[in-house]
Amino acid sequence: MFVNSNGYNLGVREDEVVVNDVDLPPWAKKPEDFVRINRMALESEFVSCQLHQWIDLIFGYKQRGPEAVRALNVFHYLTYEGSVNLDSITDPVLREIPEIYFIRDPHTFLLTKDFIKAMEAQIQNFGQTPSQLLIEPHPPRSSAMHLCFLPQSPLMFKDQMQQDVIMVLKFPSNSPVTHVAANTLPHLTIPAVVTVTCSRLFAVNRWHNTVGLRGAPGYSLDQAHHLPIEMDPLIANNSGVNKRQITDLVDQSIQINAHCFVVTADNRYILICGFWDKSFRVYSTETGKLTQIVFGHWDVVTCLARSESYIGGDCYIVSGSRDATLLLWYWSGRHHIIGDNPNSSDYPAPRAVLTGHDHEVVCVSVCAELGLVISGAKEGPCLVHTITGDLLRALEGPENCLFPRLISVSSEGHCIIYYERGRFSNFSINGKLLAQMEINDSTRAILLSSDGQNLVTGGDNGVVEVWQACDFKQLYIYPGCDAGIRAMDLSHDQRTLITGMASGSIVAFNIDFNRWHYEHQNRY
Repeated sequence: MFVNSNGYNLGVREDEVVVNDVDLPPWAKKPEDFVRINRMALESEFVSCQLHQWIDLIFGYKQRGPEAVRALNVFHYLTYEGSVNLDSITDPVLREIPEIYFIRDPHTFLLTKDFIKAMEAQIQNFGQTPSQLLIEPHPPRSSAMHLCFLPQSPLMFKDQMQQDVIMVLKFPSNSPVTHVAANTLPHLTIPAVVTVTCSRLFAVNRWHNTVGLRGAPGYSLDQAHHLPIEMDPLIANNSGVNKRQITDLVDQSIQINAHCFVVTADNRYILICGFWDKSFRVYSTETGKLTQIVFGHWDVVTCLARSESYIGGDCYIVSGSRDATLLLWYWSGRHHIIGDNPNSSDYPAPRAVLTGHDHEVVCVSVCAELGLVISGAKEGPCLVHTITGDLLRALEGPENCLFPRLISVSSEGHCIIYYERGRFSNFSINGKLLAQMEINDSTRAILLSSDGQNLVTGGDNGVVEVWQACDFKQLYIYPGCDAGIRAMDLSHDQRTLITGMASGSIVAFNIDFNRWHYEHQNRY
């Protein structure tokens, strides 16, 4: 909205400067900075703490009367609601009434035609105050700053003092952990970290919500001293491994990686692709049994992704294939199948077919909130589709960025793409390249924090790094692990990072994005 991208002729100012893009303040180098910094300011803890005072001034008890005078919050009398009946003034019939019919007393203005025009100009130029909604002070909003100073409350940002690594869990199979899904919300029947190895052995590792403030949902004193992740007993005891092993034949040319799997938000089902018959399949994590086979592609399915999942568990599933197309499917959280109708679960129909790639699709991300699917093929630009199947635009990477491998999208509309040989790009959803960087690591996993501000990366070097997503400024480097990182996910509260390692283990890291946030670095 601040850029005249269409090149409209907006005229010339009196000083002969051509009117074009909006002039930004010195602290914003580009419009994206202006929006991002304003958003950070408006969502900051400082504003949260002062918000009730603004409500008092605009809608509350300081809008009128002696309190308004004391707060220096007094405006021209015409701007107050009720002083002028706009409906009657703008009524053309009123304009025709002779002036002699208007009377003057201590409470009524003499409405001459000139006076009406002056009032209209005043209101059009300066607006009117909103309705007064409250006559008592508005209570303050609860915020992190308040929590910090509550008696007997742990400091919000003390995690900086904690160790980086919480725990390491080693699975007996030694097979690289190529997928990690941390569905840890306390209301779930089984809050768990689901892991899948290269050999397609999966584990449902129960989550103990030890991290969080006292009184927070899921916090319990008897669990407070336990480690957050408990190994799946069937894997630990080697007793029911057959229930956890997917033995159906995959295509020999498929490389098993994080994109081959999707775990539903309730941890009850796992979707797997790469099968020789061009299908992807749904398995129960409880029994290990195959519950649905989904056909639709003309070649082997190479990658899967799911959208955010809300109450009820419904979400979108996107499958990408060697046939260079993507299919958008609907997952019913009620029926636990692809498709709306359990009676026709054998042959569900995709919601949309997404075309435009020239090569095998290798990575995809779907955002239901934005209604977008962003995908990358073996080579060429990444494509942005709507969830109805319309191709919006291509995201053309900078020079040497021809082979996309990983995609992550934030609900704010920023798209991080990782290309081969350590190259990263950050695009706006309108296709503008906002930032790029090159690192000396073969990255295998990327993810964005829930607010889209921070990017976490990990790769063959075994090092987890945290970056500021908007400009790729490095914020933190965790101590190196003894094996490469293959997959990553964050717990629901954004305070634990779980990584799947090439050595067949998972590592849980303490993570607190606030500690790298400018405001908290300077205020706490």
